[in-house]
Amino acid sequence: MNGTATQEAILRGVMDRWKSAVDAHEPQQVASCFTENAIFQGLRPYSVGRQGIAEYYDSQPLGLTADYRVLETRQLAEDVLLGYMGVDFSFAERPTIKVTLSVVLKCVADQWHIGHYQVSEIG
Repeated sequence: MNGTATQEAILRGVMDRWKSAVDAHEPQQVASCFTENAIFQGLRPYSVGRQGIAEYYDSQPLGLTADYRVLETRQLAEDVLLGYMGVDFSFAERPTIKVTLSVVLKCVADQWHIGHYQVSEIG
């Protein structure tokens, strides 16, 4: 794999775990995709740490699904990767929300986790 393909594979590995847990409404599994001290900015005030992340996803309605598209990746350091994505959050009983999502991944003990998560609504 070249650098870009390797970066995208790392990003997809983390985001596929995140998506699977979001789609299954498993807030603790979602939170496990993040570092212990992750900064998390969804569409409400930010939180720091896995507990706030789990609470955020626990408050989401059943039937929420996330479909993402990788737009860009950048290797910031050997153990730090930036990912920029388009994400469609779909709901059972309300319109889809289209956002952009920036994440900073950190490799800790040979496993990649999200250390920073920033959502911006489109439009």
